[in-house]
Amino acid sequence: MSSDELNAILELDCEARFEIFLDLVGEEREVWILINSDDHFLKLHSEDQGGFEYLPVWPSTEFAEAYASGESGLQPKSIPLPQFLNRWLPGLKKDGIEVGVFPGSDDSVWITEPADLEKDLRDELARF
Repeated sequence: MSSDELNAILELDCEARFEIFLDLVGEEREVWILINSDDHFLKLHSEDQGGFEYLPVWPSTEFAEAYASGESGLQPKSIPLPQFLNRWLPGLKKDGIEVGVFPGSDDSVWITEPADLEKDLRDELARF
């Protein structure tokens, strides 16, 4: 993917990026997160609606790398989709952590409950 294509997608609104996320994850069967040198995943805090924590996720390594470009020590890590659905999402729900799907170049992000994202991803998989 060219940098122009990457930037064009990153400049789309949250809902459009969410749909692209579902399509790409459905095809590639993996989700990307960012981890630090200690293998801890990046978790962000939102001040909106009283404040909450969320795990940002991307549909490919290129988008995760683009987000991490200004942050030292963060590396993209792939999570196979079955593991994300069966272990990560239930764990996030248990810990009260939301999911921030595909943050954009303007830092806008689609925030969703882990259970809702699981349903959306399973619906997407059913299409294949």
